[in-house]
Parts: sequence; structure tokens; C-alpha cells
Amino acid sequence: MSDHPPDLGWMRLFVEVARLGSFSAAATLLGLTQPAVSYQIRRLEQQFGASLLRRQHRGVELTAEGERLLEVAARAVGDIDALARSFRAEAQRPVVRLRTDYAFSALWLIPRMDGFRLLHPETDIQIVATQRLAAGFRDDADVAVAFGTRAEFGAVGTLLLPEKVVPVCTQGFLDRNGPFDDPRQLAGARLIHLDAPLPSPWFDWRTYFAEFSMLRDAHAGRGDISFNTYSLVVQSALSEQGVALGWMGLVDTLLSAGMLLEAGPPLEAQDRGYWLVPPRSPNVHSERLSTWLSDEAGTVG
Repeated sequence: MSDHPPDLGWMRLFVEVARLGSFSAAATLLGLTQPAVSYQIRRLEQQFGASLLRRQHRGVELTAEGERLLEVAARAVGDIDALARSFRAEAQRPVVRLRTDYAFSALWLIPRMDGFRLLHPETDIQIVATQRLAAGFRDDADVAVAFGTRAEFGAVGTLLLPEKVVPVCTQGFLDRNGPFDDPRQLAGARLIHLDAPLPSPWFDWRTYFAEFSMLRDAHAGRGDISFNTYSLVVQSALSEQGVALGWMGLVDTLLSAGMLLEAGPPLEAQDRGYWLVPPRSPNVHSERLSTWLSDEAGTVG
């Protein structure tokens, strides 16, 4: 990208002649000949119908009309040059593309983004979120955070957040519908589901109850609610619509703030969760983001 200032024609030429007080000096600065500069100034004076410069033995000085024109022209040239510099600076800022899913970006990443900006103010992050990462996502990302198993990502990634879930609801919903002292009581409550292909790649209510050797009565599911994104699941729980499975790491801040409460025993899958997947060709900026993500998640190694 060129570092030369924008071509502003007569305006820059006039400003430089006025600033330097010399046709020759302005010509040298702008890469022109002295006669060419003199000719342009004469044309400018003809167009304005006024004398703008007084020719003197050792240069030129502005007339009253020239002073008035310079006030406008110099401000315009300065503003345009500053804008051009800002455009170049923005274009040269490093951008790191992070691919992940809606839940991780909305509930874990965005509340922590200020921390990365404070450490690396020179780097911009472009977050590309989808419900599920498609095959080949590493080809279009500097860093990725993907949900899956060790078999899927263990060879290339680092487990960032092991999958640990706990039933969650508001105090108001618990007061009206609880208590949920054991999973059997929980099975009779209105539940909030995250739609997923079968078999589910993460804990769902069916597999949650199965861990406690329970099969929920199909009749008990009347009134349940399902959503296709986890952010809506959490929003529904916050709106006291039912009990949701809360992924630790995603709902921690809501639990700490008392906006949601634990409403049942937790479950954990040690070899499943969110994996930090580096790019095929790492660079200093992707490594900084990867290090920050690991530090924030408390990952070691």
C-alpha cells in the first residue's frame, strides 16, 4: 500500500507554495518543475478571478485573498491526509479470525474480550460463529474452538473446557416448582432442550437421566421447550420457563451472580468438551490468541 499522500491537485500545490513561500521549493517537494507550478498558480488565479500570491525577488507571499483561500484549503488538505493515514493504519492492523459456535462466542468469549484487547490493543479479532463447525473449518480460521471428543480433536487440539453440565433454573422457578432434591423429581419438571442430531454430541436430558439409570416418562415431557441455539436455551431458563442443562464455563457468571441456581447433580465427560484447535500455519497473532484463550480457561499444557 502506497504511503504517498492523496493527489489533491491544485489544492495541495497551492498549500505547499504558501507554506514554503517558493515555487521552486514546492516544485521540488511535489516532483514538478518550477514552470509547471507557476503555470498552475496562474490558472488558479484566473479561475478565482483574484490575485492569490505576490511574486517577490526571493519567493512569494499571500495576498489577502490568498490568505482566505489558504485557510480553507490547508484545513481540507490536513483533514484528508489524516483520514488517509487512518485508513492505512486500519488496513495494516493484524486481524485474527476465530471460528467457534454460537454458545461459546456469546456466553464465554464475548464477556472476556476486553481482557484480550487490553493485552493486545494492536490486534483485531474477527469472530465467525456457527451452530456447528463444518468440515474443513481449519482452512478458514487462524484459531478455532470446537466442541467434540478427544477422538475428533485430541491429535491436533488442546482440551480447553471439559464438558461438565448441571441442571439450572431461576430461584423463582425453583420456588414454584421445586424442590429438585434428586433426578426423579427433576424428571417431572418442565425441561428446556437444545436440539441436536441423534445421537447427541453433547449431554442432553435423555443421556443425563440415563447416567442415573433413569428413563423419563414420555408423559412427563408435555410442556417442554426446545431451541436450536444454546443462547436461547439460557435465555429461556433466565425467563423462568423451565430447567436447562447448564454447561460450566458458559453459565458460570450467571451462577456467580445468582441469576441461575444449580438444580441437580452435575455430570462430567472428561474426554469431551471445547477444544482449542490451532491453524495449520500458525503466526505470532494466532499464537497470542491461543495463549490468551488457554490462560483464561485455566488450561495447562
